[in-house]
Amino acid sequence: MTITIENILLIGSMLLFVSIIAGKTSYRFGVPTLLLFLAIGMLAGSDGIIGIRFSDPQIAQFIGIVSLNFILFSGGLDTNWKTVKPVMRQGVLLSTLGVLLTALTVGTFVWLITEFSFYESMLLGSIVSSTDAASVFSILRSKSLALKSNLRPMLELESGSNDPMAYVLTIVFLTLVITPDKNIVSVIPMFLQQMLIGGLAGYGFGRLSKYIINKSNLGFEGLYPVLSISLMFITFSATDFVGGNGFLAIYISAVYLGNQDLISKKAIMRMYDGLAWLMQIVLFLTLGLLVYPSDVVPFIGVGLLISVFMILIARPVSVLLSLIFFKMKFRKRVYVSWVGLRGAVPIVFATYPLLAGIDKASMIFNIVFFISVTSLLIQGTTLSVIAKWLHVALPERVKPVSEVEKFISDYPRNLMKELVVSPDCYAVNKKIVDLHFPPTSLVAIINRNGKYISPSGATVLKANDRLLVLAENPEDLEKVRTCLVSES
Repeated sequence: MTITIENILLIGSMLLFVSIIAGKTSYRFGVPTLLLFLAIGMLAGSDGIIGIRFSDPQIAQFIGIVSLNFILFSGGLDTNWKTVKPVMRQGVLLSTLGVLLTALTVGTFVWLITEFSFYESMLLGSIVSSTDAASVFSILRSKSLALKSNLRPMLELESGSNDPMAYVLTIVFLTLVITPDKNIVSVIPMFLQQMLIGGLAGYGFGRLSKYIINKSNLGFEGLYPVLSISLMFITFSATDFVGGNGFLAIYISAVYLGNQDLISKKAIMRMYDGLAWLMQIVLFLTLGLLVYPSDVVPFIGVGLLISVFMILIARPVSVLLSLIFFKMKFRKRVYVSWVGLRGAVPIVFATYPLLAGIDKASMIFNIVFFISVTSLLIQGTTLSVIAKWLHVALPERVKPVSEVEKFISDYPRNLMKELVVSPDCYAVNKKIVDLHFPPTSLVAIINRNGKYISPSGATVLKANDRLLVLAENPEDLEKVRTCLVSES
């Protein structure tokens, strides 16, 4: 079947519907939903039941880049700085040094067992060197897997921030494959430029985005999520335009925004949560359509060898060396190495050699696809089992809940108070978002001249407003009172 303008919505919506329903069913049996989305795409493709003809790597790459923007941005918004800060050094080393070591060890192994050139082998190693953010976020959060210490924030930080390193390494070795007269030293400036500009741009655009969101006065709450999407794409494309790493920029920007007071922040985060799931489904369906299973079969042997080597040797070695200077129990290091999930990101990166037209591009793509599938199948289905086996999972009765969940479920009803905004208060003519109330407090309703207003972060307080404030403890109530009276 050929996709046309007339049937694209019908086919796309049916595939989306089937993926969601089947994904719910597969979760009960411990099968990663993302793997199922990929399988549905393959079944719908040219070698499958429906026979949809899709073989354009450029369109697939575009869809992949757009999807990764939403997935990384959503993951960054959900990253709590307080939980990430204690493991920042470990996460950064895993996402940089760990990725580099994985790329080098896998690349060396590929060079030894195949007829690939050295640079082609390193290119393949670079493509599969990063853990997949979509897979890690999806599996850890959908299974509500609670881990001891700070394992989960460290794993999510690594998966959210290591794609830029893998991307740069992929571009570097692809350049060396295309122009073999160059050497590694000649591309180091490009590597440093990508990472440095990407990091600075991410922080800068994060601050700028906060200012724009809080000062825009759009008037409609539904426009703020739309505004945040435009700012996300501006951050990515502008950073890429000046030679920086756009993936790194949007992740850093999202982490910054996720830990700031924003107008309509809840609406923005809810929207990104839904869109991240949508983009994951679309991405895996697209990649499933792109691959021809019959083309993958000849590479199952070499793909399995590389996959086993990566899971059992390359990933553990890179983790142990990256974390060698940190105090951490050996079983926790083993678990970190096991959560080296590969997924959509390596397959997206594998489209770059296809578009560049190098000789072994098709072989690289099919091997990478097989590696990603085996990683999801072997590691993705066993995360909970391995966590219990290594004693790094928390028992059900002591699983931690988020601050928001705790505030909603355990909120004591007596901590409710009406506060009046007197004419001489600092809060007069100030937006709620600019007052920096404690995160576990909430202005539930405002009584203004006998009329009741349901407030948002953009609501401007007026003199003599009567606020019904909910708080988790007396200290937070007092902090709210202080924020109303004077500048905090």
